Amino acid sequence: MDTQRSAEDLTHTMAPYADNTNSQAYGRPLSMTSVMSDAANNLLIDLPLLLAIFRRRIGLFAGGLLTILALVTLITFQLTPKYVAEATVLIDTRKKQSVDISAIYSGVTADSATVDTEVELISSRVIAERVTEKMSLYDDPEFNPTLREPTGLRGFIKGLFPSQVTESLDAAAEQRIAREKTVNNVMSNLSVERAGLTYLIAIRFESEDQQKAAAVVNAFAEQYLVRQLDAKFDYIRRSRSHLSDRTDELQEDVRIAEAAVEQYREENGLFESQGSSLTEQQISDINSQLITQRAALAERRARLSSVKGQLDNGSGADSISEVLNSPVIGALRAQQSEMARRKSELAIKYGERHPEILKVNREEEDLLAQIDTEIARIVSSLESEVNIARDRVISLESSLAGKRTELADNNRALVRLRELERQAEASRTIYESFLDAFKESNEQEALTESDAEIVSAAVIPTSPAFPNKILNILLGLVLGAGVGAMLVTLAEIFDNGLRTAEDIERMLSLPLVTAIPTLSPGLLSGTTTPVVPQDYLVDKPLSSFAEAYRTVRSSILLEAGARSKPKVLALTSALSSEGKTTSARCLGRICAMSGDKVIVIDCDARRRTLSDAMPEAKIGLMEVLTGTAQLKDAVRKDSKTNLHVLPIAGAQQDVVDVFGSNAFDSLISKLKTKYDLIILDTAPVTAVADTRTIINSADSTLLIVRWRSTSSKIARSAATILSKLPTPVHGAVLTQVDAKSQTQYGYEGSAAYYSSYKKYYHD
Repeated sequence: MDTQRSAEDLTHTMAPYADNTNSQAYGRPLSMTSVMSDAANNLLIDLPLLLAIFRRRIGLFAGGLLTILALVTLITFQLTPKYVAEATVLIDTRKKQSVDISAIYSGVTADSATVDTEVELISSRVIAERVTEKMSLYDDPEFNPTLREPTGLRGFIKGLFPSQVTESLDAAAEQRIAREKTVNNVMSNLSVERAGLTYLIAIRFESEDQQKAAAVVNAFAEQYLVRQLDAKFDYIRRSRSHLSDRTDELQEDVRIAEAAVEQYREENGLFESQGSSLTEQQISDINSQLITQRAALAERRARLSSVKGQLDNGSGADSISEVLNSPVIGALRAQQSEMARRKSELAIKYGERHPEILKVNREEEDLLAQIDTEIARIVSSLESEVNIARDRVISLESSLAGKRTELADNNRALVRLRELERQAEASRTIYESFLDAFKESNEQEALTESDAEIVSAAVIPTSPAFPNKILNILLGLVLGAGVGAMLVTLAEIFDNGLRTAEDIERMLSLPLVTAIPTLSPGLLSGTTTPVVPQDYLVDKPLSSFAEAYRTVRSSILLEAGARSKPKVLALTSALSSEGKTTSARCLGRICAMSGDKVIVIDCDARRRTLSDAMPEAKIGLMEVLTGTAQLKDAVRKDSKTNLHVLPIAGAQQDVVDVFGSNAFDSLISKLKTKYDLIILDTAPVTAVADTRTIINSADSTLLIVRWRSTSSKIARSAATILSKLPTPVHGAVLTQVDAKSQTQYGYEGSAAYYSSYKKYYHD
């Protein structure tokens, strides 16, 4: 067996901890910042770690799951089966009225809010009471709690706590309460919901009886339609009565308003013909006549002026158009022409002085006088026509002015007339609308239909809807798994022991030097007899147990590479029974087996666990420090190795504070000259003040932590105390680690790979 293996050969078992250990050894102490940084890098779900936790707590998880599953299964098979029947109602969006009824009679609008309102109406207490009454559910023990005897747990509880409420109530109150409870039970078994965003409403009812479930569902659908029709009929009747009374009142208002209009029209002479007043028509006629007469006057004046102008200018009568147009003048001119012809003939026949010619001349003169007289008459006639036309125009203008004055008076009176007419028209319009509504209401009752229809009546269900045994068992599995997971979580939360290197680093801000496997009988030792660790280490120097202490020695040697080699190493813990004394003895033996000159000093003056293994010692540390004995007489040699031990001899109870004395310092200084390594086995640092004094005399400190036993709180307290002391803390050592169980806490550390590493060991 090669016990002189170098530190480099021993470090391979600490590979998972090499970074943290080496950082300490080379002057880079592990800080809380680096620990938190490492934790931040591991925020993702660690599936192997979760699997390890599950494997570790599989019994607790299975217990919770099976318990809940058994309870759910038991309850499921004891529940009374219930059947659910379903009917479907459609809200009709089509307008089926044959007459155009006013909005107050219109059916429901098919918007989303209205359909949701109809859903609530179907599930309302009004419909439930109608159905309960129609189906005689008040006499059904399934819904009326007063008609059924409680059984099972309910009956047992009722027997223990009989109700005293109904004793003070009269029979009527009890019956009313029973009916209300029955309706409540009916409503609790009813479910009404809209089918998505459609106009279909599904009505479901649950009952212990198949036929009853279908009958009650159909009754709810029918009563919903009946309730719609009843509401419409009731509203129509009330509206018709109101319309009848209001129509009579409005008819009288119209009669009074129209009479007032006619009376005012008669009083003010505001008669009309063909849509306009008589005055307006007269003014229009006068205006027409006036325009005509003014035109005629202008024409006559023009003719008269033309005739007079021609006469004054000496123009011949033959050039005057009025003369030319006169039939009298024309006849006279014809006679004049005939007479000129005769005169010409007579002049040729008789000569100018002939009596016949003279007679013709006299006739011609007389004819000319007649023509002049006729021309004078024509001019006089034109003047007369002008005067007559002017008089007519003046008369018409006078009449027009009078009518305009009369029209102005009429217009002022028309303001009030129009007001009266508007009032009469408004009254007439309201009266006609109410009269139409009244007539339509008489037709509406016969034409009224429900706004919904039953598109699918309920059929008798063939299989129970409750309980769904398969679903319940699956839910039981899910619930059981949830409870199991919760139990595992709670167990992990309350399991506050330190287990892994990550726990040590996170909780104590210290690196984990190594994990010491436990030597429980039948596990690693291969025997059922108690195992003495320090002897096992000697007997099996190539075991994983021995290799762990070589890791501690290797770590100390690596630390020596960065600083001066530590001569004095103090081992302490937070509590007793952490494996501190065993670790001191085993570390001393493994170092002695490696060729180092080592001494272990028992500094736990109260318990003296190390010294109890040497009852034959009569002289020890106290005697050396008090000067009553020599060091060489007090030191004992280990029976199996070259390890030296300085015990505390005897059964002294009164311990003098000697660890802070010069004698103790002198002893340590003396031992440094003789030994390569001095191991101080101290008392727990949280319990004994002397331990802090002893640690001040050491070059380095190891904190011993028991796997899963030492709570993180007390271990953190010990680490805090050590951090305040001047002596550096080399790290922490986990003791009594179950190598196989450790794998269930994650996959870091050599213990997790024990199955892979064990070929290097000879346990």
